Amino acid sequence: MKDINPIKMSEQEIKAKVIELRKELIKLNAQAATGTTPRNPRQIKTTKKNIARLLTAMTAKELNK
Repeated sequence: MKDINPIKMSEQEIKAKVIELRKELIKLNAQAATGTTPRNPRQIKTTKKNIARLLTAMTAKELNK
């Protein structure tokens, strides 16, 4: 998911991607809570970081207006 480049994305695309990643994070947390092993154990951590990257980029874009 490192291929996410929020600088080139519009605010609407960033918001849509954040919503998508949050849904994925809910699924991953549910898997972890029930005891099933996720496909990639670091996926929860990287998903959280990607959400933070997108939100940071969105805030920066709002401040640059």
